[in-house]
Amino acid sequence: MITFVIIDLIQPLIPSVDLGVITIYVILIAVVLAFFREWGSPDVVALSALGAILVFGILPLTDVVENGVILERGLLTVFSNGAPITIACMFVLSAGLERTGVIDAMGKFFSKVAGESELRVLLVMMTMVAVLSAFVNNTPIVVVFLPIVLAHARAVGLRASRLLIPLSFASILGGTCTLTGSSTNLIIDGVAQDYGQAAFGMFELTKLGILYAVVGFLYLIFIGRKLLPNRSLLSELIDSETTREVLTQFQVEPGSPLVGKTLVETLLKDYPNTQVLEVRRRGRTLAMELNELTIHEKDRLLITVHGEAFKQLKEKGGVSFEGQDTLNLTQLETRELKMIEGIIGPRSHMVGKTLKQIGFRRNYGINVLAIHRQGVNLKADFNTMRLAFGDTLFMEGPPEAFSRLQSQRDFVSISDTPELKVNSKKVWIGVAIAMAFVLGASFKVMGIPALAILAALGMIISRCLTAQQAYEAVQWNIVFLIFGMLALGLAMDQSGAAQLLVNGIMSIFGDFSPFVILAVVYLLSSTLTELISNNAVAALLTPIVIGIAAKVVYEGETGVDPRPFIIAMMFGCSASFATPIGYQTNTYVYGAGGYKFTDFPKVGVPLNLILWGLASLLIPVLWPFR
Repeated sequence: MITFVIIDLIQPLIPSVDLGVITIYVILIAVVLAFFREWGSPDVVALSALGAILVFGILPLTDVVENGVILERGLLTVFSNGAPITIACMFVLSAGLERTGVIDAMGKFFSKVAGESELRVLLVMMTMVAVLSAFVNNTPIVVVFLPIVLAHARAVGLRASRLLIPLSFASILGGTCTLTGSSTNLIIDGVAQDYGQAAFGMFELTKLGILYAVVGFLYLIFIGRKLLPNRSLLSELIDSETTREVLTQFQVEPGSPLVGKTLVETLLKDYPNTQVLEVRRRGRTLAMELNELTIHEKDRLLITVHGEAFKQLKEKGGVSFEGQDTLNLTQLETRELKMIEGIIGPRSHMVGKTLKQIGFRRNYGINVLAIHRQGVNLKADFNTMRLAFGDTLFMEGPPEAFSRLQSQRDFVSISDTPELKVNSKKVWIGVAIAMAFVLGASFKVMGIPALAILAALGMIISRCLTAQQAYEAVQWNIVFLIFGMLALGLAMDQSGAAQLLVNGIMSIFGDFSPFVILAVVYLLSSTLTELISNNAVAALLTPIVIGIAAKVVYEGETGVDPRPFIIAMMFGCSASFATPIGYQTNTYVYGAGGYKFTDFPKVGVPLNLILWGLASLLIPVLWPFR
């Protein structure tokens, strides 16, 4: 659909288009399709576009200068844009606050004051999350609050599905209140400065952002709350009779009736309350299917005993397996198990792999019981599914195995608070650095990129976190996605492709007032954000929107101040409420709350429309066209 819109806009002008412009549009269409169809991760898609621009020679590598005048900007200039480095530093700043326990302390404070009524829990949660999200990257806030909110919901008898969409939406609304509250704001500001626009102040967006948050809160409390589902979590849907509670390792002794036979026709047939997780022979795990594997003497079996069978065994005193004497098995080790739910993170090395390829049981000592994906709870035939960001896994294993898994940051636990080593002695240093950054940006002591670098450096020098932890905190996939899209935006501008698109848009909307065109810009930004990456949309549309402002006719003159249009795009790119894939925090709560895809448009589309109307009315008032 997007492809056809682009073609319709440029088709009247195609006869005059040169080969370079056509090449750019082919790359653009390929990128949009790749984002939409998920042919690859967004960062790889964006960097592939950068590579194509280099291969086809659409941009020179460095600036073309003649007599001290830049005739053509080179591809390397995108790496001088302040937005990506600022975003990277904000990740470090957020990680510093997380490592010093600031965010965790706020989460615990929530548990104390939230109360038992759903309305009070929502009000306290949304207020705290929105305030934090205005200054700190909202992803770690949602990650920290998820298990805390879920634990509180279980304790007071509330459904998580009534709370988690508001949690994500509150973090998005809070992010619109300041320039650094959203990465899209920083990207748009950085690109706009490259096109001669004045830098945005730290709190320039606050006057509309607060109204956004208030209206969003009122909607969620009085309307959205009635549309939220009342649905069970994945863990609540697992049959309690099959819940495994004990892990035991046995050795098959000579004379055992298992020797020379498969487990399917012996142990599993006679003792249905057991499950064999692993068979080891001479220190090596056997990869064969159980119905094909013949048992030998001295084989070691790792099994679980669950349900009523385990309860009866515990009542007899000690832990033993009722069939071990009959089957001539020697008990080597027994451990009680822990069950938790976790969400696959965006940077997990598990993304794109199956449980079988990962060797979950072998490498982590953890057994996956079920997977929740896109509103479906899968309890069978999921071992060959490729895992994706946002999948929720219901797992069982010993506590130390989960600690090892969580330390690698492959998934986000939603059953308990992630185990993070917090340096509480540095908490006030972390707060002081964050406050210094905010105050410095507020009073324009220096540019925000410079302040962000100093704040990130301050976190490392003060040992609020180590340099290694700082590197790990940065979501490099987002940084490189931005670089790739900045390159595509620059290529569109310098090749004339952007101007061609502007002419096509203005041929349709040129007779309308700037108020209507501003509403169209917002709607376009918001719609594209729901379909592809918000950061990609921000980098791509900014030069086009500035070009549109230069051609708008208002009060008999051509050209208006592009700032209202830029702000409309900032809020439009942040207004991602209608799908679980448009914004990262939506994807996190998608699986955790047991939601279906349709739950998001049901709650989010009305909010999108309300905020669209609010922005269309107020932006021209707060930021006049002249």
